[in-house]
Amino acid sequence: MPRTLRMPTPPPADADKHILILNAATRVFAERGFFGAQVADIARRAGVAAGTVYLYFKSKDDLLISLFDRTMQDAIREGRAALTDIDDPSARLRCIARLHLERLGRDRDLAIVFQVELRQSTKFMARLSATRLRDYLGLIRDTIADGQARGAFRSQVPATLGAKIFFGALDEMATNWILSDRHYALADDADGVVDVFLHGVSAP
Repeated sequence: MPRTLRMPTPPPADADKHILILNAATRVFAERGFFGAQVADIARRAGVAAGTVYLYFKSKDDLLISLFDRTMQDAIREGRAALTDIDDPSARLRCIARLHLERLGRDRDLAIVFQVELRQSTKFMARLSATRLRDYLGLIRDTIADGQARGAFRSQVPATLGAKIFFGALDEMATNWILSDRHYALADDADGVVDVFLHGVSAP
């Protein structure tokens, strides 16, 4: 019986290589830490030459920034799309919380990079906070401001402050999930965060 000849697999397109390298960087940063990782490690995990990485990214720092930008862009796009059909401000906050925790909960390596590796440098964090994170907080702030305009939320609390507190609560849940020995769905914390944010801990 004649053998079937396998056609060689075509090399991935530029966009595919870009994604391939970013995905490899996520795994390596999570396993070795940002400072312990080498570009050669990332190239090896991506299955490309080390020089190829530098065709797409200027440095290891650029890889981490690009990883942050890509994830935040996806989060903002996904959030805006999901909120289009939700009118109630409280329901919008629940949607944001669930999407946030689901995104990190389905990729532990990405969660480690976001919750640990991205925070190794104050200067680095300040740079990131001035870009995509500001836009993401704006999504939360606008939801809170809309609720205040409708009389659903207290107007005495600045919407920007409320957005930071809300994000901080979600952020802490993600960090705790990484450090916990228990195995549970991170997104299950979403409703609890929103309930405490909306109603506090006072007895009714």
